[in-house]
Amino acid sequence: MDVSEEFSFEDTDAETSEGRNSEQPAQPDGRALRLLEAVLFSATEPMSVEALAERLPEGIDLRALLKVLQADYAERGVHLRKIENRWAFRTAEDLAAEMRVQRKVARKMSRAAIEMMSILAYHQPVTRAEIEEIRGVAVSKGTLDVLFDQGWIRPRGRRQTPGKPMTWGTTPKFLDHFGLTSLKDLPGIQELKAAGLLDARPALTAYGDGGLDHGVLADTKEPETAEERVAREVEEELSEPLNPDDSAA
Repeated sequence: MDVSEEFSFEDTDAETSEGRNSEQPAQPDGRALRLLEAVLFSATEPMSVEALAERLPEGIDLRALLKVLQADYAERGVHLRKIENRWAFRTAEDLAAEMRVQRKVARKMSRAAIEMMSILAYHQPVTRAEIEEIRGVAVSKGTLDVLFDQGWIRPRGRRQTPGKPMTWGTTPKFLDHFGLTSLKDLPGIQELKAAGLLDARPALTAYGDGGLDHGVLADTKEPETAEERVAREVEEELSEPLNPDDSAA
């Protein structure tokens, strides 16, 4: 082998080694992605972007990492879900029935609490007096306490009216429990009609411009209030997790 051939061999070998190194995929955010996964997995409650950013190195594109992680878990048994403006791992919706565990609960949700929760969801922010006006009966403080203890409602500030009564609204935990991303996902009048809960007659307005447009129940012997109608739907969601023995009976 002459000198030119030897140099040619060495140059080719160097180029091959350099090309092999350049083909290796660079993963500069690999550790940050793993750290993000660990933080979300260990969190007891959904975390905001701001809270997550405090746990990750500076300069990280957190929103891009969340999208990557969400895509990675799209076909798995748990999904990365955005709940309002917070993020959390949750069981895949198609596996929810298999993951449900029958257990006894010491405290049962009352009918009044279910109706009250329905009114709060659709008319928030709303005061206790406004809830009483919609329901047509007095609201027990204990009923409000039950919803507050569940973590489903929170104070939303005081109404600028005489007496400055406290207003109430739902929490991210309420959305999380019912599998809702935001309040916009609550069933509207068209969905209630499609489910056969409302007929096609002219709708009635409930409480203010922000409330749900309420129609008239079809095929009922006695008039039913709009809140009772919405409460009946919410009760179907609440009955099993809060009192599973009723469904088993």
